[in-house]
Amino acid sequence: MNRNAHRIVTQAGFVARYTSAVHCEFESHCHPNLTVTTVLSGVLEAEIGSAKLAVNSGQSVFTDRLQTHSARGIDVEFLSVGVSAAVMNAAAAESGLISSGAGIAFRHVVARDKTVYDIARGLAAEMETEEPGREAMLEALVSQLVIVLLRSHLLVRKSPLIELSRAGPVDRRLRRAIEFMHDNYSREIGIGEIAQAAYVSEYHFARLFKRITGVTPHTYLANLRLERARELLITTARPISEIAGMVGYQSQSHFTKAFKAITGLTPRGYREGKCAGSSISGDYVPEVTSGHTVGSRE
Repeated sequence: MNRNAHRIVTQAGFVARYTSAVHCEFESHCHPNLTVTTVLSGVLEAEIGSAKLAVNSGQSVFTDRLQTHSARGIDVEFLSVGVSAAVMNAAAAESGLISSGAGIAFRHVVARDKTVYDIARGLAAEMETEEPGREAMLEALVSQLVIVLLRSHLLVRKSPLIELSRAGPVDRRLRRAIEFMHDNYSREIGIGEIAQAAYVSEYHFARLFKRITGVTPHTYLANLRLERARELLITTARPISEIAGMVGYQSQSHFTKAFKAITGLTPRGYREGKCAGSSISGDYVPEVTSGHTVGSRE
C-alpha cells in the first residue's frame, strides 16, 4: 500500500476515488450521488447523519444522496464509488424493480459484504494499471456493484412525489427550485430568488427544503458548486481560474480555500490525481463524488 496515494476515475454516471493516507479527514458535507465507501485496510471513524461508527477493514459504509457525513482515519486505505441517481434508477428499471422515477435509499449505514469488498479491490487495482481495456473493466465492475447494491443494500420505492428532472429524480415539490439552482449556480443567487422560482414564500421554502432533503438550500447550493468544480477539474483542461468563475466564485483564492476545506487538496492537487480513462474535453460530464484527504500527495 502506498501510504499517500490519491487516484480518481470519472466516467458517465459514476466516479471512483481511491485514497491511501497516513491521516485523512472528511469534513461534514453531502453530495448528489449514492456512495459506497469500502475500507481496504485500517479503520475509518465515520459520522453518517446522527450515527457514529468505526468502519473496519472489509466493511463498507453507505451514504444516501444529500446525506451529511464526515470521517477521519489514520493509516487507512479506502475506495469510494459514487453512482448517479440516474444510473441507479435506470438499473432498477432494467431489473424490473420500477418503471420510472422512484425513491432509492440504502437499507443500512454499514455492512460487511465480501462481494462489495472484492469489487472495490478490483476497482483499486484497475485504477492503478494502464492495461488495455481498462475503461471497459471499470465500467463492468461498477455495473456489477450497482446490481449487488440493488439486490442487497438498497430500498426502491415508487412514490408519486418523485419526478425525473434535469437534476435527476427529485421531490416534485422542490423540482423548480432545484432545477433553478442547477441552472444558475454560476452566479450569486439568494434564497428569496430560489423560493420565487418554486412559487412559495421564502420562509415556507426554507423549512420545506430542509425537511425534505435534510440540508438547507445554502448547503445544497454550496455543495453543488463544489461538485461541479470537481467535475470540471477532472473532465476538462480548463484553467483553474476559469473554473472558479464558472462555479460562482469571484476569486480564485476564495475558490481554492473553499475547495481545500472540503477535499483536503488544492484544485491542482485534485486534478493531478486523475487517472487515465477520465475524459478530458471542453465541457464537463455530470456527477462526481467528494472527500477530504489530509496528508495525500498534492
